[in-house]
Amino acid sequence: MGRRKIPTGAPLPKALACGMLEDNTRILFLVRKDAQGIEKIELANVLVYSGRNPLAELKLEFAKQTGIMDAQVGEIKETKTELRFNAGSRKRKEWVPCLVFEVTARNRSAKPSSEFSGFKWLSIKDAKEMKLTKRSEWVRKMM
Repeated sequence: MGRRKIPTGAPLPKALACGMLEDNTRILFLVRKDAQGIEKIELANVLVYSGRNPLAELKLEFAKQTGIMDAQVGEIKETKTELRFNAGSRKRKEWVPCLVFEVTARNRSAKPSSEFSGFKWLSIKDAKEMKLTKRSEWVRKMM
């Protein structure tokens, strides 16, 4: 007989909501250093669980992560079906959609929260060539 799976009770997210703030052709990316001191970039993002509003969740998290308080989260910018995020582990993959929202702001000077080491304004082409965090690996599939 095979083993039965025992539910752990940990809820899985239903989507990954990301905020894309553009300035002409450049996009705001947050910089995070890992344990080895390697810089990786990511967009401001939040995991959205069942019953939660992705727009409201992202609006709060975007302001907290970037320090841009007058940001307005608009419509979904990217709707490609291949933009997915692995919310599980490498062994047990749980693919969820990645919702990329367009963000506008008058004041575009970022003051990232303490979990980030800084920020960079990059084009999509330049961002694809840099190291990305797990939550931003889907950027390589854009455009």
